[in-house]
Amino acid sequence: MLKKLILFIVLLAVTVGTIYPVLTVITVSLRPGDRLLSTSLAIIPDGATFENYIALFRDKPFARWMFNSTLVALAVTIFATALASTAGYAFSRFRFPGHRAGMTLLLVTQMFPATMLLLPLFLMLAKLQLINSYLGLIAVYSATALPFTIWQMKGYYDTIPRELEEAALMDGAGYWRVFYSIILPLAAPALVITALFSFLTAWSEYIVAAQVLLTENLFTLPLGLKQFQSSMTTEWGLYSAGSIIVSIPVIALFLYLSKWLVSGLTLGSVKG
Repeated sequence: MLKKLILFIVLLAVTVGTIYPVLTVITVSLRPGDRLLSTSLAIIPDGATFENYIALFRDKPFARWMFNSTLVALAVTIFATALASTAGYAFSRFRFPGHRAGMTLLLVTQMFPATMLLLPLFLMLAKLQLINSYLGLIAVYSATALPFTIWQMKGYYDTIPRELEEAALMDGAGYWRVFYSIILPLAAPALVITALFSFLTAWSEYIVAAQVLLTENLFTLPLGLKQFQSSMTTEWGLYSAGSIIVSIPVIALFLYLSKWLVSGLTLGSVKG
């Protein structure tokens, strides 16, 4: 009984510690402009208002930043998922020259921090004249997401019995038909994980975007939120309201895809 009580207290403390910062951000976003520094612990502050949320779209190009982030994130999700699903299948089912070396190199790329790659990435994009463009940012984000997603897909494909493909091939189906009609539907949980990881890579990234995008009209949401902070002051109301809006699509995706997440994360790690 004592162990359960201690466990309950620990879990409660962790839960409160996790939720409290989020509630604080919501509270600040609802405060009137003259009460941002209030020490009140009320979740719904006195004189609560949605003025900060309205001001984001009325006085700031927040809608444009949201469009930019959505466009980039969706493009990266589609591109990275398509490449990871096919590359992972190739590494899982076929043996070709460079197979083992390719898998090793993909794993090695995960060991380098993003900041270490900023200079070579910037020089490559400059040579290709892709600085300050959506295409350049999409290319970098896709390349960043692919090593992990290819390994994820490869591990999941390894759990699918080869007999299913062999039976379909004996019935006259081609490799593409087998992959599209049999393997992909069975790999739906892994595809969900791959798509979600790719989306998050593009949706919330700041460092690379800050080097690639130079024009405010092209800014993504993380860059846009940074505009509310300066060396002299920070617009905490707008910053908090923007943070809440930025988090909503991610939360919605997790809730919608939750039924696939557990199986996608566990089964894909059985083999590799």
